[in-house]
Amino acid sequence: MSAVQPLPSTQTTEPLVRIQSVRKSFGAHEVLRGITLDVMPGEVMCLLGPSGSGKSTLLRCINHLERIDGGRISVDGDLIGYRRQGSRIHEMTQRQIAEQRRRIGMVFQRFNLFPHKTALQNIIEAPVGVRGVAKAAAYARAMELLDRVGLADWAGHYPAQLSGGQQQRVAIARALAMDPELMLFDEPTSALDPELVGEVLAVMRSLADGGMTMIVVTHEIGFARSAADSVVFMDGGVVVEEGAPAQVIDAPQHERTRAFIQSVL
Repeated sequence: MSAVQPLPSTQTTEPLVRIQSVRKSFGAHEVLRGITLDVMPGEVMCLLGPSGSGKSTLLRCINHLERIDGGRISVDGDLIGYRRQGSRIHEMTQRQIAEQRRRIGMVFQRFNLFPHKTALQNIIEAPVGVRGVAKAAAYARAMELLDRVGLADWAGHYPAQLSGGQQQRVAIARALAMDPELMLFDEPTSALDPELVGEVLAVMRSLADGGMTMIVVTHEIGFARSAADSVVFMDGGVVVEEGAPAQVIDAPQHERTRAFIQSVL
């Protein structure tokens, strides 16, 4: 008698991030014109496009640093910035929004470190002050993270004593200290001297290899080609083209995409 074969699994993996018909305007200028994207758990999505295409605005909308004017954004099934009440949707309180942001780490172009605190103190600030983590546990975790970004020996240094690349790596460690399920990077190497870019990208690659879900706004085509699972090219507030790096970067279908890739290579 042959063995009974198990039934195929009916489980499907849902997107961690779901962006549906999102619109955003600043005055009369419509910056996002109906963006729809899905990001799966563990996926690295790179957003490419010229300045003013809406990439950074979209990133800021994902953690409700900017209010959207239309559409919906959800992370792990939860609406971001809003709650359903019957058939209506209401904006959350600032406290509720802050609670949601704990799940979403963000690294900006500028490092935004506290200048009067050491690298270690910058990292433990939020876990202790926001999450109520005991200082000893936060200290141990911060040292693990500093080691992970290659800065264990710099824990007692202040931002002014660190290079730009080192400050950005501390900023990454600070975001990771909140144990986010999603990391957002807004052109994290654009403010760095060229020789410092590689050390930050190496940390980001290690996060990608470790399965962190990441959305990265970048002009670093080499990073997008090697580390991204998907690449999205935006222009004029819309998605012009999306797909695997080999498709969008190496064999783009749209003339606007081709022109942009050629201009940055």
